[in-house]
Amino acid sequence: MAPRPQDDPDAFAVRLETEGVVVLPGHPFRLTPEEADLVSPHFSDGRAKNISLGPDGAVRGATPDPAAQRRLAALMSRYRGWAESTIQAAAPRYAATLERGRTSLRTREVADGNPSRRKDDRRLHIDAFASQPTGGRRILRMFTNINPDGEARHWHVGEPFEAHARRWAGQLRAPWPGEAWVLRRLGITRAVRTLYDALMLGLHDAAKLDDAYQRDAPRREAAFEAGASWLVFTDSVVHAAVRGRFMLEQTFYLPPQAMAAPETAPARILERITGRTLT
Repeated sequence: MAPRPQDDPDAFAVRLETEGVVVLPGHPFRLTPEEADLVSPHFSDGRAKNISLGPDGAVRGATPDPAAQRRLAALMSRYRGWAESTIQAAAPRYAATLERGRTSLRTREVADGNPSRRKDDRRLHIDAFASQPTGGRRILRMFTNINPDGEARHWHVGEPFEAHARRWAGQLRAPWPGEAWVLRRLGITRAVRTLYDALMLGLHDAAKLDDAYQRDAPRREAAFEAGASWLVFTDSVVHAAVRGRFMLEQTFYLPPQAMAAPETAPARILERITGRTLT
């Protein structure tokens, strides 16, 4: 059952926006017996990190078998609908402007593979997408641990966003005049990269590429038990996935003006730090 605010319809939104990570009560999403066998690396194409479903219904990263792709799409579509309705019930103010992003089925162990430091999600970071600028929209993600062996998923959660941004503010580079236009014309970005997007990408890269920060930065461990679902504004929560396997994830985008506490949005915090209008 989705969490429902009692007296204040914005209570859940305020909590999520100020705390950054909220675990939903109970065990709100369950695989059906017919879906259980899909929680397996067997259905991956062996190249992509995740199997994913786009807002357009296209499945990526999966085996080319059409029947398997239809079943994977049905599972991820069901999860997407559940995640959307859960958020809309818990935070009604989001309903009108919540925009769907990709849905992912993650079957690999977090530690599998040998990604570059910039792509290694075991390193503390905030989310910022090089090819998909948000223009200031929030990145809100729902996660559900569907590990069939009952194993928890482990994260590290780092310092508050403002402290993180101030740590790196002097190293962030503003784009050159015309750079955003060139990136868009060449197809490197799917939309024009704003100054906000450039600064957020700079924060993402600065943290991930700094070995001393990764070693010494403040953090706490969070364990999400099998069956648990949690919501995170991953553009403002400094986080790292350190251990775990088998998870469903749904990404949403939300404009800051839809927030109950818009002053907590990264765009507003960065504007306060830089003294500039960013979006």
